[in-house]
Amino acid sequence: MYSDFQKYQAQTTPHPLALEIAFAKGSYVYDNNGKEYIDFIAGVSACSLGHQHPRVKEAITKQLDAYLHVMVYGEYIQKPSVQLTKLLASNLPSPLESTYLVNSGTEAIDGAIKLARRVTGRTEIIAAYNAYHGNSYGALSLMSHEERIAPFRPGIGDISFITYNNEADLSTITEQTAAVVLETIQGGAGFIVPKNQFLKKIKMRCQEVDALLILDEIQPGFGRTGKLFGFEHYDVIPDILVSGKGMGGGMPIGAFTASKKHMSLLSDNPKLGHITTFGGHPVIAAAALATLQEITESDLIQQTLKKEVLIRELLVHPLIDEIRGKGLMLALITKNASIASQVILQSQKEGLLLFWLLFEERAIRLTPPLTISEEEIRKGCAILLGVLDSINR
Repeated sequence: MYSDFQKYQAQTTPHPLALEIAFAKGSYVYDNNGKEYIDFIAGVSACSLGHQHPRVKEAITKQLDAYLHVMVYGEYIQKPSVQLTKLLASNLPSPLESTYLVNSGTEAIDGAIKLARRVTGRTEIIAAYNAYHGNSYGALSLMSHEERIAPFRPGIGDISFITYNNEADLSTITEQTAAVVLETIQGGAGFIVPKNQFLKKIKMRCQEVDALLILDEIQPGFGRTGKLFGFEHYDVIPDILVSGKGMGGGMPIGAFTASKKHMSLLSDNPKLGHITTFGGHPVIAAAALATLQEITESDLIQQTLKKEVLIRELLVHPLIDEIRGKGLMLALITKNASIASQVILQSQKEGLLLFWLLFEERAIRLTPPLTISEEEIRKGCAILLGVLDSINR
């Protein structure tokens, strides 16, 4: 299988982990040899309810028996999509009431950029240094890392950058700015949380100049930080909210949400201002609806913060400089990049799945399913500490 994987499936790196998956359930993944791994990655924050959650599986199966794709987005009334967007609106503050369903977080970012330019009639988009919003051309254009974007230039244009948590950059936002696009918690940069009411100050500055604030909740969203959305921690409401990853309970989905007034601008002048064939796919929407219902009707969100406390208490080690992030969106910052890579690779051999972050090379990603148990956390952390001990000898 490995040779076929290498030959026929396009690769993203020269050296993929190449773990051959046979089965996954709950907080565990099993390879083709039957070896068990505790999953501290959760599909890079996507499997919010773990693997094969019964409520998600039931919703998918039920929808499979009804209908699959029938029409391009927005033309026919499909119950799962309507129910999902209605429930989402009921859990969001005003004016976030109208949701456009797409296929991924990066597509949602592109839609949000288009909407911001349509609403304001301006073109300048401001993003943050070390941000990661996806890899479509629009999202890629918001990336400041020259070595990653240079081979694919030109981008969409009229993009400028500010430093996350740097209030001195507020003056960069002017009457020429259509929108500021920020991750509520910077992911690839090392799970950097906003400080000193930074997001609130950004929103106030946007209001002063009639620009929009777009918050990327692709990773923090859907309960991962101890709130349904990360922005709820920081006394700010975005003009456009971007979602993805954990929204689908392991199925591919993205969304951007705004006021009905703003979102309606994509439906006329021109018509089909944003269009997608498979966005709002009924099977995917049914899975996302079940995921949102489970997250909002259970105590998973409250348990997330308790699980964070447990992880922070357990993972104390001389090779760990700090633990960044919030809830179950955590990053271990080790002494150097070599240690981080050794830990990730050795932990996989010991039955624990960990992963890197994009820009912070000293970081180890800890984003387990929200459903992970205290026992599983203790078991996984014990493996991790054992690996750190072996490196520190």
